[in-house]
Amino acid sequence: MLNALEVFTTVVVGLMVGVEFSVAFVINPILNGLPEDSGVLGRAHGARLLGALMPVWYISSLVLIAVWAIAGWHHHGTGLVVTAAALLILSVVTSVLLLVPINNRGKTWTADSLPADWKQQRNRWDRYHYVRVAVIIAAFVLLVAALV
Repeated sequence: MLNALEVFTTVVVGLMVGVEFSVAFVINPILNGLPEDSGVLGRAHGARLLGALMPVWYISSLVLIAVWAIAGWHHHGTGLVVTAAALLILSVVTSVLLLVPINNRGKTWTADSLPADWKQQRNRWDRYHYVRVAVIIAAFVLLVAALV
């Protein structure tokens, strides 16, 4: 049963990492290349959609990792799992403090309602997101290492 939990958790976290990676390195660069109104509308729609989905995914992933750590407390790799959980907590705190405020503003933007500093806010969100992606990739790598 523990093996199934470990694999399921790793897959859930891996998929989450894949989504966040694709946002950072595929979707946002595509949207940034579109004319302003299209790119802004695309990012606003993405902010609304992923802004609703990702908190549930992050918290679910964190709960799964916590259950794994508790259930496998005396098994090999538990330290890696606990460290992965700490990294995921760091990513959630970073998200709430740095990314969510920008995201909440950005999801209401239209081509007609852009603030003067919208590009700076977009670029700041992207930089913070790159850091978050690096942190959750590290957490995923630790989970994979714990499986071995």
